[in-house]
Formats: sequence, C-alpha cells, structure tokens
Amino acid sequence: MEDYEDFFRQRLTDLRLQKGVSEYQMSMALGKSKGYIQQISSGRALPQMKMFFEICDYLEVTPLEFFTPENRKPSLVRDLARKAQSLEPEKISALITLVELFG
Repeated sequence: MEDYEDFFRQRLTDLRLQKGVSEYQMSMALGKSKGYIQQISSGRALPQMKMFFEICDYLEVTPLEFFTPENRKPSLVRDLARKAQSLEPEKISALITLVELFG
C-alpha cells in the first residue's frame, strides 16, 4: 500500500511541476487551505475521490493518465493522438515509424 501512496505523491508533484504551479497556488485554486497539497505531497493526507477528480481536472489529465507514469506529458500525448485520428492509415504508420526513430 505504501508504494501506491509514494507513487501518488510523486506523480502529483511531477504533474504539478509540469503545470508550473506551487503547492500553495494549487491548493488555493482547488478551494482548499493553503497547505492542502503540501499535506498530500508530504504523506500526511490523501484526497477523497471527488477531490482526486478535481485535482485531475486542475492538472488537465484524466484519472487514467494520472496513473500512467510512462506518459510523462499527458496533454501533449493526448493532443498528438487527437490529431492522428484524422490521418489516413498510411500516414499513421509513417507517424509511428517517426516516433520509433525518436524513441
């Protein structure tokens, strides 16, 4: 259980830093006390499920993206996938090849 809590805290911190906001700013934006996110980040608290969904909305990630650590830039990956959906199959294959070259 502790591993999951550690993951949660680290992922929250990573996504918050990507957004470029402080713990204080995020707490205030969520309508919580100024130390709310710091309590979660330090392991003294975990959010209730409703608040977790609000955190995801604030961070602009889905709950699935939150729990997918390999996806380090969820909004960029989502944007790429959305744009790729309108491409013809051969162009999608070419895009996959290009991504593999960068990987």
